[in-house]
Amino acid sequence: MIADPRNNQLWLTDITGHRTSEGKLYLCAVKDACTKRIVGYSIDARMTSHLAVTALRDAVTLRGPAPAIVHSDRGSQGGLNRSSQHLS
Repeated sequence: MIADPRNNQLWLTDITGHRTSEGKLYLCAVKDACTKRIVGYSIDARMTSHLAVTALRDAVTLRGPAPAIVHSDRGSQGGLNRSSQHLS
């Protein structure tokens, strides 16, 4: 199977909260816009920048370094600061 050259060009990310019997959990997922697959994720009891950075690191670990553009809606949690966007 030949890989689509559009893979890893655009990753979308979002955070969602889920109530559980033990309290609220937050999920940050990173989705490849071309394949429509989740390529990284992170779950935590707190919605912090660490949640998003961990999800992005997971994506890089699974997919390898990619020249992807990462897009987020910057919802109520705000945006990542510049230093947290560089995962090296």
